[in-house]
Amino acid sequence: MIKKGEVVKLKTFKLGGVHPPENKMAAGNPIEPVTLPKRVTVHLNQHIGAPANPVVKKGDTVKVGTLIGKGEAFISANIHSPVSGKVFSVDPVADGSGYKVKSVIIDVEGDEWEESIDRSPDLKKEITLEPSQIVDRIKECGIVGLGGACFPSHVKYMIPEGKKVDTVVINAVECEPYLTADDRIMIEKTEEIMIGIEIMKKAAGVEKAIVGIEANKPEAIAKMEKAASVYPGTIIQPLKVMYPQGAEKQLIKSVLNREVPSGKLPLDVGCVVNNVGTALAVYEAVQKNKPLIERVVTVTGKKLTKTANYMVRVGTPLSVLVEAVGGMPEGTEKVINGGPMMGKAIPSVDIPVTKGTSGIIFMDKAEARRKLTRNCIRCAKCVMVCPMGLEPYLLEKIADKERWDEVEKLAATDCIECGSCSYTCPSSRPLLDLIRLGKANVNRIRWERSKK
Repeated sequence: MIKKGEVVKLKTFKLGGVHPPENKMAAGNPIEPVTLPKRVTVHLNQHIGAPANPVVKKGDTVKVGTLIGKGEAFISANIHSPVSGKVFSVDPVADGSGYKVKSVIIDVEGDEWEESIDRSPDLKKEITLEPSQIVDRIKECGIVGLGGACFPSHVKYMIPEGKKVDTVVINAVECEPYLTADDRIMIEKTEEIMIGIEIMKKAAGVEKAIVGIEANKPEAIAKMEKAASVYPGTIIQPLKVMYPQGAEKQLIKSVLNREVPSGKLPLDVGCVVNNVGTALAVYEAVQKNKPLIERVVTVTGKKLTKTANYMVRVGTPLSVLVEAVGGMPEGTEKVINGGPMMGKAIPSVDIPVTKGTSGIIFMDKAEARRKLTRNCIRCAKCVMVCPMGLEPYLLEKIADKERWDEVEKLAATDCIECGSCSYTCPSSRPLLDLIRLGKANVNRIRWERSKK
């Protein structure tokens, strides 16, 4: 355990990175339940890959845990009802980006759960399922990565022939400023997480797991280290506080000193990476048969009268969380879905919580406004902080000129969209905005090329 004031040389990645103000105001707030809404809106595309197909219709009665969307593509995920009640409709509804996506809207009536879900508080340690059965259960329960990407978790454990995995890496870094949901579950759900990691190890056929946690979470580190002492092969690794420490490739470099090549996956260097929240969800799925129907969401901001970490059912309107913390602060200019570095501003607090909603942040005008964009002064700060070794200043310019071939040659698709370049730019250039545009067009061109 790292004691306060103790000087320890901590592991970190070697290239780039920044250290924005942490602003972890909600870190000391225990997880609280939030009131069930009168109606939920459950998007059917809460994951990377193909949207789930609805298996309910208007007028159907559902319970908590009833399957309402089936992920039928190879990369997709099942969706379950987070509430009990009656399906109001199955219609397109705007998501946080403003795009309309097919959704199941349910009027809440009570809180009746599927009988197959074990709701007892008893800790279930014995893992009885075989590896293939674990993968099937994870798939059935719709578990996805809870670190933000929402990649269907079962796919990661379908290890192709010829590939070998030796380590499960658990991302407990939570390097985004403001967010504290992962910190709280490590403190309050420690044993469940450790069993979840054991399940992941069994599914991957490995004996070793490394849990990377930034050193600004001393209570979580202490609890996880104590719990891990009875699980051979599971190591708790404190890490230097450095953004984006929680990015997949950077985390692998920090804890294993392995570099994932351009265009390759963690699997290519012998790793499977999952978020610590996913470990908790895997425990609940495998040991309790509980689908992913709720998650912890941090509600925070410098002007809020109350910050909180809420256990929230998927589909709950964000307005319910706003009301729970005493309302939107006067002068709020922007509401961010996610962290301030990689999250996105949302058009309304009427949008619902999804599996990937880690937090919402309220910012006033002074904090939210963009500074005046000035000419690039060739200072190279964006190059120095890029954790992927890219040249953001150059990618911005050629993307602005729509020179997509050059954008592709300069490896824009390696960009992890961490925002370190924009954060550090003294001229306030829209670096990340234009690199995202370039990435999108390169991916489009590659898709069109593959169809020829």
